[in-house]
Amino acid sequence: MRYSYEFKKKAIELFYQGEWPETPNGVSPHSFHAQIRYWAKQEELHGPDINKFYGVKKNWSTEDKYELVCQVLAGESLRSVAIVAGINSGLLYQWVHKYKTLGYNGLINKPKGRRPKDSDMKVTKNISPRQLNESEYEELICLRAENAYIKAENEVIKKEIALREEKEAARLKAKKQRLSKHSESKDIN
Repeated sequence: MRYSYEFKKKAIELFYQGEWPETPNGVSPHSFHAQIRYWAKQEELHGPDINKFYGVKKNWSTEDKYELVCQVLAGESLRSVAIVAGINSGLLYQWVHKYKTLGYNGLINKPKGRRPKDSDMKVTKNISPRQLNESEYEELICLRAENAYIKAENEVIKKEIALREEKEAARLKAKKQRLSKHSESKDIN
């Protein structure tokens, strides 16, 4: 839910007076009070203008993102680092997750939108690949053979897994049938 700057300002004033404003419909009092505490903390750290909605997002450089992620990884709480930086804790969480999975490259800003239609990017049919020397050609042959071996090995593993799953399913089905027959024979006696 979006709140106006005036509403936030009045809620923060009431908070400092030890009172709570009326909770809006559809919002739990607990989360609403937590939101007001967050606004107050933001205002305390960054001044009263931080709670205005600007509509323009700050573009964070890779180095800035990395500094914030390092603070979190060093042991500071994610929420406190986000409040000091003036960003949403969910955004900082995404940066930390990307850093953990992709490393520093995960923090690099990616271009947005569709790739431009550039005629230089199109591959023409009359360009031939460069000629390979003898050692490169031998290495290419070895790599292709190794690739084929790994693909075949993967297929074997997949088939083994499928067979194991089939056997387990058949075993469970047989066990279920035995149990049902056993319970039927008890009912008859």
